[in-house]
Amino acid sequence: MRAKIIGTGSYVPHSVLTNSDLERSVDTSDQWITERTGIRSRHIASPGEGSSALGTKAAASALSCAHLDQADVDLIIVATCTPDMPFPSTACLIQRNLGATAAVAFDVSAACSGFLFALSIADHYIRAETYRNVLVVGTEVMSSVTDSTDRTTCILFGDGAGAAVVQGVDGENGILSNHLHSNGQRWDLICVPGGGSQQPLSETVLNERLNFIKMRGSATFKLAVKMMEQAAREALSAHHLTIDDIDIFIPHQANSRIIEATAKRLQLPMERVVMNIGQYGNTSAASIPLALDEMVRANRIKDGTRVLLVAFGSGLTWASTLIRW
Repeated sequence: MRAKIIGTGSYVPHSVLTNSDLERSVDTSDQWITERTGIRSRHIASPGEGSSALGTKAAASALSCAHLDQADVDLIIVATCTPDMPFPSTACLIQRNLGATAAVAFDVSAACSGFLFALSIADHYIRAETYRNVLVVGTEVMSSVTDSTDRTTCILFGDGAGAAVVQGVDGENGILSNHLHSNGQRWDLICVPGGGSQQPLSETVLNERLNFIKMRGSATFKLAVKMMEQAAREALSAHHLTIDDIDIFIPHQANSRIIEATAKRLQLPMERVVMNIGQYGNTSAASIPLALDEMVRANRIKDGTRVLLVAFGSGLTWASTLIRW
């Protein structure tokens, strides 16, 4: 039994925040942002529009693409670092919204690598023949943890959701392998230090803005390139492939320069690299499924296409997934 993606979906909020909009609120410019990140705009959720709302719409789109309804779903795994609330899980809220009453539901927290971690769990459950139809969702409202006064981070992040329906099938096509890694020693490179059990919300946390993303950009950049290259090569080596065997490369959309540097180290032509960060910014766990859905709907991914997904995020975490579509 192999896990095969049989449907994809995505959703982004209607409100768009452009670089020109940011010029009016912080000391930055459209040229500065575009040259250093590749980002031109990002979608921002409306007040009260949480990760479950975005994820539900992406999930419904994926189910429609797969020609399944909510009653067919056995398991819902949601990757998010911006849940609606500490508990219950965002997955349970999406289960309720969909009416998928027969499905087991839980969340996975691995930041920008979250979708690949969740996809790996789905793959294992399907290979073990525990579940047949698994809905994997990456959904984030990064604007809820982004400091609008910090020009180094407020330019980077956007909101959105992507989803995939993974089904157990016989045959050669599907997920070939997953490769997951973590290094908690470098947790402080990207984090939200306040608002959890260690530093609960308080006047001090709010005044020091510790409930927002803190990031050491330069060190993160270098490690992101190194680890994404490593994860990509690990997937290729596991199947005795070279980079020439990969038709579509979908990296986490963190920064255009990270993506370009990774592709250069892999000696991978940019025409085979998916990059939509200009339109969406960094949507964390939603970035890979958003890009994957775009490629599916553009008919750039067909039967037999080899797709390599690679991510890097807070934790630190990094991962790759190799698929024969």
